[in-house]
Amino acid sequence: MRSKIFLRIRSYTVMIIGLALYAFGITAFLIPLKIAGGGVTGISMLIYYATGFGTGYTYFLINVVLVIIAIKVLGVNFGLKTIFSMSIIAIMLTVMQNFVTEPILKDMFLSSVLSGILGGVGIGLIFNEGGSTGGTDIIAMIINKYRNISPGRIIMYCDVIIIASSFIVLHSVEKLVYGYVTMWVVSYSIDAFLTGAQQSVQLFIVSEKYEQIANFINNESRRGLTIIDGTGWYTGRNVKVIMTVVRQRESPEIFRKIKELDPEAFISLNKVMGVYGKGFDKLKY
Repeated sequence: MRSKIFLRIRSYTVMIIGLALYAFGITAFLIPLKIAGGGVTGISMLIYYATGFGTGYTYFLINVVLVIIAIKVLGVNFGLKTIFSMSIIAIMLTVMQNFVTEPILKDMFLSSVLSGILGGVGIGLIFNEGGSTGGTDIIAMIINKYRNISPGRIIMYCDVIIIASSFIVLHSVEKLVYGYVTMWVVSYSIDAFLTGAQQSVQLFIVSEKYEQIANFINNESRRGLTIIDGTGWYTGRNVKVIMTVVRQRESPEIFRKIKELDPEAFISLNKVMGVYGKGFDKLKY
């Protein structure tokens, strides 16, 4: 029970960090220079540039409708996290916009890149915890649920039209181009972050202490494994080979335990393109 509560607290904490990065990237680098971003946030920014109506308020109102769709298609848990995310980010956008009134950087290209990196990493953290910032993120998550299509790519396609419409409000080709720079950096950062976070590795471990190592992987790392009978060609001895697949971020802990149990163990590590099944990704077609 305590572990579940801890994991839930950790999940929401990570999401808040992601939301803060996303909101800061927009309010600190885009809004002061009147550069439009993508998604519902981009629409909210354009409304702010045209009318002066707060970005956070518009963002929240538009997402109320979209969240209803998310709950029906992606489930109540996704909806709850999205409601949490959009509420927090609406507050952050409103508060940060009141504090940041002057551009931190006057270089529009550098501002676009920095905003894109912060936004991409922020969205990546949120996606990794099963949440969403709303808007085009909801569309991306729905499609990604059924097809192996990059969320960053889906968002990029959706945002093209929104950023293109910024020319109607801002009448500036230069700011339109920088909006696309931000969009591309966000898309690339999301993909890079999610790929790194979900990267899996395959381990082959040959050790006389295979039982202790297998118990650690199974009980502590909570990963499945297979014990394979093998024969050392040089020694002619029968050996046990552990084969397991884990997330890359989990491998250092396993390596430390193997070193503690059997410093002479033979280990082979290989990156794998995709892993489907219990504990990993769902098979989509």
